[in-house]
Amino acid sequence: FHVQNQQHPDLSEQIKKVTKESHVRAENTELMLSFQRGKVTLPQYKLLLCSLYEIYQALEEALDRNSNHPNVAPIYFPAELARLRSIEKDLEYFYGQDWREKIVVPAATKRYCHRLRQIGKENPEFLLAHAYTRYLGDLSGGQVLGRIAQKSMGLKNGDGLSFFAFPGVSSPNLFKQLYRSRMNSVELTEEERNGVLEEAVRAFEFNIQVFEDLQKMLNVSDNKLQSSLTQSKPVKANTLHVPGTSVYTSSLLRMVLGLFVALATVSVGIYAL
Repeated sequence: FHVQNQQHPDLSEQIKKVTKESHVRAENTELMLSFQRGKVTLPQYKLLLCSLYEIYQALEEALDRNSNHPNVAPIYFPAELARLRSIEKDLEYFYGQDWREKIVVPAATKRYCHRLRQIGKENPEFLLAHAYTRYLGDLSGGQVLGRIAQKSMGLKNGDGLSFFAFPGVSSPNLFKQLYRSRMNSVELTEEERNGVLEEAVRAFEFNIQVFEDLQKMLNVSDNKLQSSLTQSKPVKANTLHVPGTSVYTSSLLRMVLGLFVALATVSVGIYAL
């Protein structure tokens, strides 16, 4: 028998501590700072939603499967937090009813999802780290990011922005307090606690890897498009032409990657909240 709260600081505080270095590293990137300029384009947002769909599908399947597990049940709030249906609604709005056939994700997203499914079967307590960083990050930054996305893309009536909305949560701040309290009440052995802390760092690194893979995807896509356009007709240097719009390549890369890093950072960067 052990009295956990006398032996350890709160688990939520420990997670913030062990992930602080990763948080600072992402927060100070040029891409993260560029997002603050409030520029998000539709192609960028659609690409991001594709990866978020795969990630939340894996996470929520694992949480559902382990909803009665003693280390998962206290933080299981599907009615309030589940994102999968919201993302599906957004993808259908942007891609149409056959959106599932148009999903494209980088290899890092697949690795992230594989890890979520693996721990769902082998180490359900590790889901604490992933659920905490993702859901509380969404609650913390969702309102701000949603407004930026809406303004940048000219969306109206919340169309395509369901991911950012939490109709089941009347007060995000109060709910985050409840969530932390529930998570801190989970009884973990020393080995399990250390494993959860390591998994929290790993969760952040998965987000960084997805970010890096998105950059590679965009570079390949831009190079192919630039090559095609150059062969067909002259184009202005550093300009990427997308049907119905024209944006600077450097800005396109900077903005989409800035958005993803913002989400990744917000998901772990809850220190000031």
